Amino acid sequence: MIPRVLIIAGSDSGGGAGIQADIKTVTMLGGHATTAITAITAQNTLGVQAVQAVPPDMVVAQIDSVLADLGTDAVKIGMIGSAETAHAVAGRLERIDVPIVFDPVMIATSGSVLADAATIAAFTRLMRMAAVVTPNLPELAALGGEAAVRALGPALLVKGGHGDGAIVEDRLVDAGGGETVWTHPRRETRHSHGTGCTLASGIAAGLAAGLALADAVGRAIAYTQAALAAAPGLGAGHGPMGHALGVTPFALWGAECRA
Repeated sequence: MIPRVLIIAGSDSGGGAGIQADIKTVTMLGGHATTAITAITAQNTLGVQAVQAVPPDMVVAQIDSVLADLGTDAVKIGMIGSAETAHAVAGRLERIDVPIVFDPVMIATSGSVLADAATIAAFTRLMRMAAVVTPNLPELAALGGEAAVRALGPALLVKGGHGDGAIVEDRLVDAGGGETVWTHPRRETRHSHGTGCTLASGIAAGLAAGLALADAVGRAIAYTQAALAAAPGLGAGHGPMGHALGVTPFALWGAECRA
């Protein structure tokens, strides 16, 4: 059966991050993405102009609808929208036994705030049930630091993209304290919108397919780097990555005809 990933996150009207990036990532990595949308945003590469949270009961209804028929092999949680939604989602996910990847989205690449203090406080419940939490450095600080997150039980992937220096270090600390580190040259580009969403969804796709956590993280990092390299250069601000990796539908159609 194709690996199934339930994505609980907000919509990005610019197509670079959120649900849109999640679906593209899971699809490119061989999975089937289902969704429960937590918020609708009006945004583009210049920023977020408006946010409308989806009522918590509607978020849970989407989750129930998917699980009742299609099922899932992993869950990815991104932008959660509100503290009420965080608690509603946690209450529903407590009843299923699949790996959960929690990306604690707080601030968009453009700098727009996507989670208030109450929502961030409610993240604790989601972190307790996660297989891995994937904060960037500012998000990790807002969550209380590495020790505070690890005390809740999940593995922790500390993303180094917000650090300094020419080399980016991504560090996975598993639940037992073991560490795996990936390094790569920093790519100087403004077309990096959706990197966190892409990475977390890539990990969820790997876990849904039965990969070990470190293998899922390594594959997701490689895919994210490839998508950064293939960015199409859209927009005047923080543009989207190239999730299709430069492969066009016409190229695939032509190859199929030649075969």
